[in-house]
Amino acid sequence: MSDTAGQTGLRTTATATAVVHESYAFACMRCGHGWEQSYEIEHHTNAEGEEFVLYVADGRVVPSPLSRPGCQNCDGRVVRIMRAGQVSAVRGAAGRQPRVPQAGPAEAPRVPGRDREPYHWHLSDLLHPFQRRAS
Repeated sequence: MSDTAGQTGLRTTATATAVVHESYAFACMRCGHGWEQSYEIEHHTNAEGEEFVLYVADGRVVPSPLSRPGCQNCDGRVVRIMRAGQVSAVRGAAGRQPRVPQAGPAEAPRVPGRDREPYHWHLSDLLHPFQRRAS
């Protein structure tokens, strides 16, 4: 079966022998943009009896999304193709996450019975256990 979806914008007048609906999620590895698209995959037979398919998105014939997808945001050509629902699931989860307060100075809790100032740590204090002892 040949793929003639490279003929973007052209739609044959022949009736499709079968139409399959497919949806895909895409993520650009260059800019991180994500989107989803649904396609009608029309199976046709030409005058010579050869079968071919057309990918139709939003009423227009488009190239196969599996051949060389391009990012709608940055025109990048390194695009990951996933099953439908992946992008919307991530967007939905991002909206449900609780807001984390901004980091600020934290005070060490006071230990009862100790009225001295809290100890200020230095990098050398933290690295001390990892230093070799001289023999």
